Amino acid sequence: MNTAFINNKPYTFNTGESILAFVRRIEGEKSIPTLCDAPNLEAFGSCRVCSVEVAFEKDGKTKTVASCHTPVTTNLHIYHNTNSILELRKNIIELVLTDYPTDLINNKTKEKNELQQVVEAVGIKKIRYPKGANHFRIESDESHPYMRSDFSKCINCFRCIRACDEVQGEMVLSMAGRGFEAHVVKGFNQSFMDSDCVSCGACAQACPTGAISDVFESKNLENAKITRTICTYCGVGCNLEVATLNGKIKSIQAPYNAEVNQGHTCLKGRYAFKFYDHPDRLKTPLIKKDGIFKEVSWNEAYDFISSRLEKIKSENGADAIAGISSARTPNEENYLMQKFMRAVIGTNNIDCCARVCHSPTALGMQKTFGTGAATNSISELEFTDCIFVVGANPTNAHPVTGAKIKQKLMKGTVGIVVDPRKTQLAKYATYHLQLKPGTNVALLNMMLYFIITENMEDKEFIAKYCEGFEEMKNEILRLDISQLEKITGVDKNLVKQAAIAYAKANAAMEFHGLGVTEHYQGTYTVQLLADLAMITGNVGKKGAGVNPLRGQNNVQGAADMGAQPHQGAGYLDVTDASINKKYNQFYGVEVPSNIGYKIPEMFDAAIDGKLKALWVIGEDVVQTDPNTQKVMKALKNLDLLVVSELFMTETAKLATVILPASSFLEKEGTFTNGERRIQRVQKVVEPLENTKPDGQIIVEMMRKMGYNQCDYTAENMLKEISQIVPFFAGVKWDELGINGKQWPVKADGSDTEILHKDGFVRGKGKFYYCEYEESNEVKTNSKDYPYIITTNRELEHYNCGAMTRRTGNVEIVTEDFLLINPTDAEKNYIHDGDLVCVESPRGKVDIKAKITDEVKQGILSSTFHFPEIMLNNITSNEHDSEAMCPEYKVVSCRIRKSRGKNLVV
Repeated sequence: MNTAFINNKPYTFNTGESILAFVRRIEGEKSIPTLCDAPNLEAFGSCRVCSVEVAFEKDGKTKTVASCHTPVTTNLHIYHNTNSILELRKNIIELVLTDYPTDLINNKTKEKNELQQVVEAVGIKKIRYPKGANHFRIESDESHPYMRSDFSKCINCFRCIRACDEVQGEMVLSMAGRGFEAHVVKGFNQSFMDSDCVSCGACAQACPTGAISDVFESKNLENAKITRTICTYCGVGCNLEVATLNGKIKSIQAPYNAEVNQGHTCLKGRYAFKFYDHPDRLKTPLIKKDGIFKEVSWNEAYDFISSRLEKIKSENGADAIAGISSARTPNEENYLMQKFMRAVIGTNNIDCCARVCHSPTALGMQKTFGTGAATNSISELEFTDCIFVVGANPTNAHPVTGAKIKQKLMKGTVGIVVDPRKTQLAKYATYHLQLKPGTNVALLNMMLYFIITENMEDKEFIAKYCEGFEEMKNEILRLDISQLEKITGVDKNLVKQAAIAYAKANAAMEFHGLGVTEHYQGTYTVQLLADLAMITGNVGKKGAGVNPLRGQNNVQGAADMGAQPHQGAGYLDVTDASINKKYNQFYGVEVPSNIGYKIPEMFDAAIDGKLKALWVIGEDVVQTDPNTQKVMKALKNLDLLVVSELFMTETAKLATVILPASSFLEKEGTFTNGERRIQRVQKVVEPLENTKPDGQIIVEMMRKMGYNQCDYTAENMLKEISQIVPFFAGVKWDELGINGKQWPVKADGSDTEILHKDGFVRGKGKFYYCEYEESNEVKTNSKDYPYIITTNRELEHYNCGAMTRRTGNVEIVTEDFLLINPTDAEKNYIHDGDLVCVESPRGKVDIKAKITDEVKQGILSSTFHFPEIMLNNITSNEHDSEAMCPEYKVVSCRIRKSRGKNLVV
């Protein structure tokens, strides 16, 4: 049935396929030229360059149509290179060129923009029409650290506007004027810098003429080598195409054939790469002698570290040594680090930053579902009827996923946002449940209550796949909803409406972030999110599930590889005798079977004198872990602190030994993104002189300490990992392809897009009742410290900002600031831009005020991207009761207009 004809030859077409896509699939990308079309934009049909002739029978009467938005139908005859079509295209392009700079038409360089390529393809030798006055010739815009515009090159194809609207959803670009006076403007006819542009570069990548471009001239790839790799910033896992010239990185673009990001990325992925060769990069090993760092050779550094570790181990035992691996480094390096600690040192004292972000997700979902990973894929947003975002701000923290969610909400998909802040997604959501920080459990219990009392459970799903429902239900029905309304600060009727909307959806997709996990009851909140998914049957099907938004690029992978104290590689229980035997045989040595220290316990043990040595890879724990003064006290009390880093971070400053590591652009391996997708990180440039990839450093240290570890290559390590991590069984470096594979990957290489399709990993999904309990932080301090400050992330920066502060991003957001409600500001005589003293029982910091209704009265919010502020001086020792994830999101404090510098109490 699906047969159509191209120049009278029959071919099979796909249902819904456009003529343009059909012909290009059969005859190649250059078979039909276009100007207004782009792979990640909806068909527009404004340029008509893609016109073809069609008939409904051979030699029948033809008509001319735009191929980009005309669907193929059965028995359609398509003629795309007739004389009349070729002449039509020439006419169109000639008219376009009458209003285009003459000096750019006859470009003699090898690298031509898309318009110039079309001119060449259509075969225009001369322009027969009179030259028009180029009415776009206005001063070019160089206001922005990245974005550039020169509208003398603009042809009004609308691609930039559509990219801003359809891809990013920011609506910054638009067309002003009418007829010949029509022209592209930014915001209210502003510069890029003054507009609301988020610097994603989608418009620059879409522009066919260079009218909008960037400082890196990303589309000028003459003589450049292109390497495909994966972004280092967040858990989305965007694919990047990195252009290099003479061994230096020139620019980055996003490939259209990437399943994760389809030709899009944020300003961090596209533009924030100049940190890689920044003058601040560490370029030699350093050992601190008499309080001063001295440059040493790699062998000297290895000898020093190994001798100190062996001495500490012999005098105090292996458990006096610990390691913190990095969620920014590839799977293979995390695997090696946990192997080093277990097989070489002989301790389970290994952890990573998953502890301080998503450890409650792993534990909560393992308890309820049997595995602690996202159940579904981001691409399934296409199939969802309801989007449920809890404690996450993905437009800032996971921008490409956030843009996709925003697009769905703008087009009418039901949205429920649970967040104390009025985030961008909250403004588009159907329901914004703006709760008091720390009351997630109370609010989710309200939702469960209304689903049960409205008889909206999926009884068939519960009976077939779940257990523990009746026990949970009985406890939920005992709740005092009016009391929970008072606790959360959210109208119970609004919660009821949201609960019903979630339960009514054919498929509802949940996303959560650190606003769920970084709480005293973080694990319980995750368990309740799982309860909500199970009670409505939203597990194991498209467009549904429970989907954590991983903070760093390889949080998922670091945990998968065993960089945690209670589970080894593959989430295998280190205390299980049969598992311990398996590890012993595989590693060829006896590994410990007791649970090691979690990161907070490492700091406590260091202060108590029990922990003597710590190796930290790629984590600035001083700036990013809570209660900075406690962390510094712990690190200063160590006999040996080894830090592998790119820059002299606040943590590195306290080190005994610093090892200069290589960035993600200088190494190979795999990252596992938030949807369990294992993707290849490929070396783009050689490591900076005298720096080494962390994997090579660890291998050399293992050998130095007597363990025979094979050479570090991604392929070698994946062969080893696939033998011990069950869900990596079929993972092979040369079979991952351009889009990777989602684990579990079977031995035959087949992967898994949706988990729990035929039942849960643990057998049956387990319902839990979790009772709300107020955070100890608030219970203890609310009288003297009546405000609550919660932490967040800015789009332009990442974590401690060590990388982004060394790029043009720092020109866009230059400092941390404090979000404060107008009423609270007035009450405390604070004006916009004033320095505010924020004081907690731990210390105080001075931060500039940003007065906004984004937060409710009594609630404050800030970031910790800049070491000048060190916001974690005021955060607490409180942790999630089950997983020991720090409670960054509820910090009791008081405020006043600042009188002086930051002080520690």
